[in-house]
Amino acid sequence: MRYILSSCKNVSGEISVPGDKSISQRAFILNSIANGRAHVGNICVGDDKASVLRCLRSLGVRIVEHSNCRITNSQECFEVFGKGRFGMSKPVDMIFAGNSGTAMRLIVGLLAGSPFYSEITGDDSLVKRPMGRIMKPLSLMGAEILSQNGNDLPPLLINGKSLQGIEYKMPISSAQVKSSLMIAALHSEGKSEITQPSFSRDHTERMMLSMGADIVQDGLKIIVNPSDLTSKNITVPGDISSAAFWMVLGCIHPSSEIKIANIGINSTRLGIIDVLKSMNANLILENEREINNEPIADVIVKSSDLENIEISGDLVPRIIDELPVLALAACFAKGQTVVKDAEELKFKESDRISATVEGLSNLGADIIATEDGFIINGGKKLRGGNCFSYGDHRIAMTMAIAGIMAEGTTTIIDAEAVDVSYPMFWHTLKIICDSLDLRKNE
Repeated sequence: MRYILSSCKNVSGEISVPGDKSISQRAFILNSIANGRAHVGNICVGDDKASVLRCLRSLGVRIVEHSNCRITNSQECFEVFGKGRFGMSKPVDMIFAGNSGTAMRLIVGLLAGSPFYSEITGDDSLVKRPMGRIMKPLSLMGAEILSQNGNDLPPLLINGKSLQGIEYKMPISSAQVKSSLMIAALHSEGKSEITQPSFSRDHTERMMLSMGADIVQDGLKIIVNPSDLTSKNITVPGDISSAAFWMVLGCIHPSSEIKIANIGINSTRLGIIDVLKSMNANLILENEREINNEPIADVIVKSSDLENIEISGDLVPRIIDELPVLALAACFAKGQTVVKDAEELKFKESDRISATVEGLSNLGADIIATEDGFIINGGKKLRGGNCFSYGDHRIAMTMAIAGIMAEGTTTIIDAEAVDVSYPMFWHTLKIICDSLDLRKNE
């Protein structure tokens, strides 16, 4: 499927975005291994939601959908009937995680300590994503995990074992790897100490603590003792990674004012806002509050005169998912912006370094790839052209925002990738972009 679009005169309005994907998936998984039952509302939308629900149901978890839930104040809500730490059932068939790397890595951490044999795979994109970074530490805990093809790629074959606590220093910061190990540690015998080289998103720590887990955070070290969780109702805040596309559009469009309501502003996820502010973005937070141990606010963004920046080091893990759209923002900034220490981009749904550089270059941007990021020289006008999503939702949305800013017509090829995380993206684009010419071509 292709979407064809062109520029618009004004960008304005108040919008909401889907529930945070990271928090949604953790809410489902942790409530599944908890004692009791809980409602999870305002969850993420699209294929990732379907993937984690399918995985958990294949393990015998009862999950019931409700409409207009009063408990979570959400139009769509799911009630999860927890089975306890060791209550998962042996799956009848191979577990299918779709396109969701989060679902696969976290559920492998759960399966590693479950007393049965299981197999898990994903779609054509996910089976190309390396899993060695969870297989190695889980194996050190006593897990028996094999790659079917012997190359650290899915499908994975898991013979559940009794796990032992671990002292593990992570070579790179990854919230998915950390969370997988934390879930396994709940099922282990003895204390686990997991040390990360820099801070990554801490939704798992926050949620486990709120559900009664015996964990302690000591700087970069997380100490997890085997413990039971108690089910907890969770209303998921809006996804800041989805909001990032509207923040960037609001900054780079010459006539814009956008309000994005109820966004999660967890300190480990604020990298996108920190970077945009350091680039001189006209952006403020309003109505700050906290729900279910997660901070939330409304984000107001207006047309801005952006300036160049260097993005590197400890900042990178906090904005890894937002780097493609930040590269677009840098196209409209003064001077040269450099992104480095971001080799992790190569191992996402696509190689996001090459996909970002190719797509923006096709639209006339002055951007070159490096081994661990890219260099962007701002100030060059974009022109319409063809962009491929490579099956990556964030690349598709980045190129759509770029198309709004380009002269002429832009075509996004394989645009259905957006459905993974944000099926309403195109609808929202039409709402806030005045007189937008947007056409769908099957």
